[in-house]
Amino acid sequence: MEDSESEAIFDTLNLNPQLFINETLNTVDDLLNDAFDFYLQEASKLLKVEVTGCSQELTKGVNYIRNMIQSSLDKRLAMWEKYCLRHCFTVPEGFSLPENDELLASSSTIQDALSDPDVDAELDSLRNKLTLVGAETDKINSELKELERQSASSGHCAGLINEALQLYEDTSVQDMFQEMMQTATELRVKMKKLKTRQAGKMEHERAERIHNSLTNYFTVNPKKAGLSNAKLDDLHEFLAELKKM
Repeated sequence: MEDSESEAIFDTLNLNPQLFINETLNTVDDLLNDAFDFYLQEASKLLKVEVTGCSQELTKGVNYIRNMIQSSLDKRLAMWEKYCLRHCFTVPEGFSLPENDELLASSSTIQDALSDPDVDAELDSLRNKLTLVGAETDKINSELKELERQSASSGHCAGLINEALQLYEDTSVQDMFQEMMQTATELRVKMKKLKTRQAGKMEHERAERIHNSLTNYFTVNPKKAGLSNAKLDDLHEFLAELKKM
């Protein structure tokens, strides 16, 4: 179809393909200009043009690169514009807009299809099924996470048991354990001997104290004349002295 007929149809629909293309080209130009302005600003900071005094050379170099890219981009965008006008915004041969009655009938048919109660019921059923499936999926995911946690815990315990068994099976550890048992036995024997020795020493000291007490008692009381001739009161007095020790 000729361009004039296509334009007439687009005008009827309140559409303007050329305006869309022009706005797109302007947007590309704005993006390109902003990009090179930012590039020049950052390059000036990195090269410290205020100190080195190479601002003009830097601007000249950036403009050269911009013009080179702009020229190539303009050629490609011109080809894109022609392609859009010839293929994207061209109405097929024999195309005609439907009459208002046909548009109303088509719109009514679509509206009826959208408001069909059977379709709504089926959609509600599908939504409910999806909700149930989602809940089941969450439950299964929770169970899987719990199983993974239990598996990790079991693996950790198994690793600890294996380490303990390996240590137990190690010959050096067994020898060390036997040596510890032997040392403990020897220590118990020595402790028993020490306790026996201390008990004997304490008994000896106690007997010596009793002997000294008897000697002192009869020295202080010469009239008592020994235990064989002592009276009952004297014996009670002597026992009282012994209890004080």
